Amino acid sequence: MELRHLRYFIAVAEEGSFSNAAARRLHTAQPSLSRQIRDLELEVGVRLLERKARGTALTAAGRVFLDYARLALVQIEAAGEAARRSEQPEKPGFVAGFLAGHEVIWLSETMRILREEASGAEITLSSKSSPELAEALMQGKMDVAFLRHETQTAGLVFKFLYKEPLVAILPREHRLAARKSVRPEELAREAFISPARLAPVLKSVINDYAARVGITLTQKYDAETISGGMSLVASTGGVTLLPLYVKNILIPSVVARPLQGEPPAIDLMLGYNKSNTSPVLKRFLSRVDELVERVSQRQDFL
Repeated sequence: MELRHLRYFIAVAEEGSFSNAAARRLHTAQPSLSRQIRDLELEVGVRLLERKARGTALTAAGRVFLDYARLALVQIEAAGEAARRSEQPEKPGFVAGFLAGHEVIWLSETMRILREEASGAEITLSSKSSPELAEALMQGKMDVAFLRHETQTAGLVFKFLYKEPLVAILPREHRLAARKSVRPEELAREAFISPARLAPVLKSVINDYAARVGITLTQKYDAETISGGMSLVASTGGVTLLPLYVKNILIPSVVARPLQGEPPAIDLMLGYNKSNTSPVLKRFLSRVDELVERVSQRQDFL
């Protein structure tokens, strides 16, 4: 089994299509891609993918294999990055990552602490999706990140920060936008825009909530990003559920409304790699409680 087999398989699984994976991700011919996947399935000994009328779906074995394939590639990339770093002179620096939009809440206090604890260090900031932040931590490209508790995160430590309720995101002119709050059963009557593959933890929280309150969400669209989800809400008239922090970055054509009853909630975590020996990281972690306290004094939802 070669690394390219894993990369090809992951691309097809994530794109849901041999043709899209070949053209958009791999820049190869579709027949060649199909042969590579057949070779992989022969070596593994089970079918991993099955063609359907509209695209390609993972088999039960394929879903299991996908998690391990992703983890294997991350570990290979991390090994290469570690080897390259060993040949470079050590530079004082610190990289902090944020879920896009959370900078509004956490950045100023984070920077205050880092300036006090590492005045001579070069501070780098990065905004990514939660899975991308977790991958950067595993690869040693980032020191600390505000993210979700992702799965398949070998070597990472997560520290709970707070639990954030989800709210309904609606078009500004939607009939439900005139309400102060939205009943769960009303969501079941609307076209639902699902979080993207880049937000698997959020998608899981939403699915658990729907099961708890006994509704079925009619998924019509998949959003690639948080901002993409809001744009789809505005353009299609559908609805979605997003963490409360998005109130800081709403586009003008949509509104946020709380859910009646006990709303679903998603945890925000502070993540870091347990093998990271940075003294700056150690000092920063020692002040996380102070960070949460200071931020909670300025926010009404912490």
